[in-house]
Order: sequence, then C-alpha cells, then structure tokens
Amino acid sequence: MIPCLKYRNAGAAIEWLCEAFGFERNLVVKGVGKTIAHAQLSYGRGMVMLGSLSEEEVEERNNRSGERGTPGAIYVVVEDCDAHFRRAREAGANVVTEPNDKDYGGRDYECRDPEGHAWCFGTYDPFG
Repeated sequence: MIPCLKYRNAGAAIEWLCEAFGFERNLVVKGVGKTIAHAQLSYGRGMVMLGSLSEEEVEERNNRSGERGTPGAIYVVVEDCDAHFRRAREAGANVVTEPNDKDYGGRDYECRDPEGHAWCFGTYDPFG
C-alpha cells in the first residue's frame, strides 16, 4: 500500500518532508500555477504520494468545524528512532509523543507536519 496525502501547499510540504523526515523526491509533477499535480517521495523501500488540494477541497475542509489534519497516522520504519526524532524536531515538527519503547517491541514517536497530518516513526517492523 502507498499512502496518498493532499496538502494546501504541496510544494512547501515536499520541501519540509524531505528536510525534516529525510524523504527523497522520486517524482514531482507540477500542476497549474504553483500546484503539484502528483509527487512521489521515498524513504528506504517505502513511499508516500501527495499532491495539492483543489480549491473545492480547501473550501470543503474550511467548512468542516473542528477538523484538524487527518484521522490516523502514517507509520514509517526507521533504523534510529531517536536520531530521526531530533532531526524532525529541529525542523519544526509538532511533537505529539516523544520517543518511547512499546510493549509489543520497538520504539517510536509521533508528530504532525505543518498542515496537521500525523506521522509515526519507529523501529517496529512487522515484516522484519
């Protein structure tokens, strides 16, 4: 599965995700004006796709009361949770939980990007 996110300012989101979380640009397709029609960012063997919200989608979000970001979170497996956390915090990530050990194994933390999307980074790898 490849998660796909929408951002008000997808160009800025791409820059921030690469700086803060260490994603790498695989593909960035520009849309009309300053919009991003489609982008693919990789981290190791994982990927996230993203693009710009349309004006209609922005208006719809603005009309919903109390909505902040998206429900749920994207989990990304990293080798060193604490080092990754420091990088994200230095880049201005809104920390939800600091790195902590889990009863089921692994260590992770959660933060939000500048548009409110929730991200978890940790060492727990159900495939490894």
